[in-house]
Amino acid sequence: MRLDKYLKVARVIKRRTIAKDILDLGFVKINGRNAKPSTEVKVGDVLELTLGERILKIEVKAITPYAKKESSSEMFEILEDKKVLN
Repeated sequence: MRLDKYLKVARVIKRRTIAKDILDLGFVKINGRNAKPSTEVKVGDVLELTLGERILKIEVKAITPYAKKESSSEMFEILEDKKVLN
């Protein structure tokens, strides 16, 4: 599954267009490397998102084409969630 779609389906990012924008700006890394919206996501990948003053590191646990709100949190595990002060 494409990374921009995964971020939307897993409800990490609310809209796919927003996911694409932050990916284009270089605010998302996959396994330590900058990622593009079309990058394929696999189970076990570690994503690091820089969202404003927050850095969120998650591990991909499952990939499904559609997830209900209640089950979307099962698609990933939060490894680190920290606030960065500038």
